[in-house]
Amino acid sequence: MAELTSRNTIAYYSSFLSKPNVDGIDITEDDKNAFMTCIHEMDRSRGLDLILHTPGGSIAAAESLVQYLRDMFGNNVRAIVPQISMSAGTMIALSCKSVLMGKQSSLGPIDPHLGGIPADVVVTEFKRALKEITDDPRRAPVWSPILGRYTPSFLTQCEYAVEWSKTFVKEALEINMLSSFEDKSSRASSIVDNLSSADHHKGHDRHIHIDRLRDLGVTVEALEDNQKLQDYVLTVHHCFVHTMTNTPCIKIIENQDGRAFVRNLSQSDVV
Repeated sequence: MAELTSRNTIAYYSSFLSKPNVDGIDITEDDKNAFMTCIHEMDRSRGLDLILHTPGGSIAAAESLVQYLRDMFGNNVRAIVPQISMSAGTMIALSCKSVLMGKQSSLGPIDPHLGGIPADVVVTEFKRALKEITDDPRRAPVWSPILGRYTPSFLTQCEYAVEWSKTFVKEALEINMLSSFEDKSSRASSIVDNLSSADHHKGHDRHIHIDRLRDLGVTVEALEDNQKLQDYVLTVHHCFVHTMTNTPCIKIIENQDGRAFVRNLSQSDVV
């Protein structure tokens, strides 16, 4: 695949489909070490194709990884999503100059979660409670057990998380994917407002496909437009998925030269 594109290639694969409930399948700070290993001795003038297959993870880790890749390759990073890149994985994809996707591919909403609780929903719920209690104080006892579940400062943490994710993705879009547009700020805001709205998507696991992403203004290349590249991408994808399904691997980050960081259920190995 790298020979066909004449670009550096790194595959980032998680076993979240075959091993969904284990630790270490999400985007974490430790991934930076894997990328450092893979990028070492690369000819960075060739840019980077980043193949993503991930359920998401830490916003902080994703933001730091995006900055590192930008420092290494400038804006010459393209995301390739053979099947699924969700949440923080979507954030990473949107930081690239374009996203290569097939008809089977999807990104996801970018609304942050705290302890498994959707931050945007919490903010919306508090606003609804305030309005209903203000309009009719007799509703306070109904809301009391619901609001009582949340710890002090939790609402503020949710507000900060929502603001952080929106700011990160908006700036990433303006710096790279939308940098050539005079109205890049308004375009980025429109994309971010849609993808970060839990009220709009109704669920964090909502799949957003190529046509919808293009309608939003995301720069998406169709994998079907290049049949040879499509064959290579899907072959690589199925090899990784097969490996994840039939071995203890829960994460593999590997470059075109075979240099890889492999995390198993019980250990981490650098090969």
